[in-house]
Formats: sequence, structure tokens, C-alpha cells
Amino acid sequence: MIVNILITILGAALVLVGADKLTDGSVGLARRFQIPEMVIGLTIVAFGTSLPEFVVSLLSSINHAPGMAVGNIVGSNVFNTLMIVGCSALMCPIVVSRSTVSKDIPLSLLASIVLPALALDALVSGSASSSVLSRGDGVALLGFFVIFMAYTFSLAKGDPTAAEAVDAEPQMPVWKILVYIVLGIAGLIGGGELFVHGASEIARSLGVSEAVIGLTLVAGGTSLPELATSVIAARKGQSAMAIGNVVGSNLFNIFWILGACACVTPLPVEGIAWTDFAVLILANVLFWLFSRTSHRVVRLEGAILVLVYVGYIAYLISQV
Repeated sequence: MIVNILITILGAALVLVGADKLTDGSVGLARRFQIPEMVIGLTIVAFGTSLPEFVVSLLSSINHAPGMAVGNIVGSNVFNTLMIVGCSALMCPIVVSRSTVSKDIPLSLLASIVLPALALDALVSGSASSSVLSRGDGVALLGFFVIFMAYTFSLAKGDPTAAEAVDAEPQMPVWKILVYIVLGIAGLIGGGELFVHGASEIARSLGVSEAVIGLTLVAGGTSLPELATSVIAARKGQSAMAIGNVVGSNLFNIFWILGACACVTPLPVEGIAWTDFAVLILANVLFWLFSRTSHRVVRLEGAILVLVYVGYIAYLISQV
């Protein structure tokens, strides 16, 4: 027990250090090449912080554990939208640009609607067969991912409605930017893995069921990098980075990770109920509605998002 507690603490510390370095490196990259911070958040930061979900879901699909693969993504996206945005807003009210409200968050909402439309095909069609994410569904999700990336790179070419003002601070050397980004991603992935392992072992030693571990610790643990990165970015006044990380991670998780995993092997949707997808959609709707109010997510709205997540977890535990 003591060893697992130390592993969990070490993992959390690595995640926090990694998030701090990744944020600094990404901001330095944005300033040096005059790339909007939102774009950096949607791509480099989102990709780096989504690697734990990718590893867990890919290995789960290869090892014939599709429920874990799909459940990890659904749970992670719910955690991202409710807990990460909520905690970031509690740390410091988040400013949301008009472009993000009108384009980026609706993309995340679209992904949350597309996934159950493809995954719950048996429910939609009314057939008795089990629902499955087929290879065709995987190709469709990857197609959405290509469209998302094309849109994101169009922002990097100087879309005046999306570009953020580049600060006149001294630019960070390129070598230092690369070192910060690489060390940051390594710290996030390694720390996230240690945290999930240590916390899972503690839960098992206390008699918590595997189902509860999968629905809470695995999803929350693989999202720990996003949580640390967004909270630290919000604390440093990098609202665009914090929001871009959440939106980008949500889109990477559904379009890229599940798309790639479904192409490797069809994924039966096991143990994921329509209520879980409903909460996923509700989370994105609340995120969008709160962002529309004066284009900021204030502390009260952040508290509401956190409370909704706590209620969802309580519901899951009551169903086990």
C-alpha cells in the first residue's frame, strides 16, 4: 500500500512538472512562429496529452477489451469537458474567443453526437444485434479527423478571426522550446501511467470493483495530463491554450483514437449505455452555453460543471 501511494504521488508530481514545461514550450512556439495559441492547443498540446488515452485504447482493442477502449474515450471526454474546464474556470475565469464559441466547441459537440450515432447502430436501427464500431465507422471517424486538421491548419495560416495577438516578450530559443515540449510530453505520459497504476492498485487493495476502476480511475487518470495542462495554462493567463487543449483532446480522442482503433479491429460497444453518451453530449452543450455568456466561463459556471461530473460519477457507482 505504501509503495503504491508513493508511486501515485510521484506520478502526480511528474504530471504537474510535465504540464508546466509543455505549456511554456508551446507558448514559446506560438510566439516564435506567430501561430495562434488556440492552434497550438488544438494540435501539439492536445496530441501530447491524448497519448495516454491512445495507448490505453489501442492496447485494449488489440487485447480484445473493446469495452475499455470505448469506455476510456467516453469517460475521458466527459472528464475533459466537465472537470477540466470546471477546475480551470475555478482557478481563473476563462476567456473564450468568438471563433472558439462559433467553430471549435461546436466541433467538439459534433464529435460527441457522431460517436453514439455510429456506436449505437443496433439501438438506432432497432435490431437485436449488438452495437459495434466497425472498420467502416473507423474510416468515417478518421475522415472527420482529416477535416478537423485541415480546418486547424487553416487557422495557422493567419485567419484574422482566430489569430491571437503575439506578445512582445523575448522569444524563447528553438532548442529550449523543443526540450520543454519533449520533456513535458514525457512527464505527462510517464506520470499519468504511474498515477493510473498506483491509484488502481490502491483501489483494488481497498476492495473497489474493476468496473468502478475502469469508469473512474482509468478515464480520469489518462485525462490527468489534460487537467494539469489546462489548469496551469489558465493560472498563467493562457485561456486559449487551456480551451484549445480540451477541445483538441476531445476531437483527437473520438476522431483519431477511436477511428484508428476501430480500423485495427471492430470494437463492440460493451458496457457503455446511452446514458453515458447522453452525459457526454450534455457536457458539451453546457460548455458551449457557458462560453456564450460574455465569452467567458466564470467560477460559478466552473463549479456547476464540476458538480455535474461528481453527480455523474455518483450515478455510475450506484449502478455497479
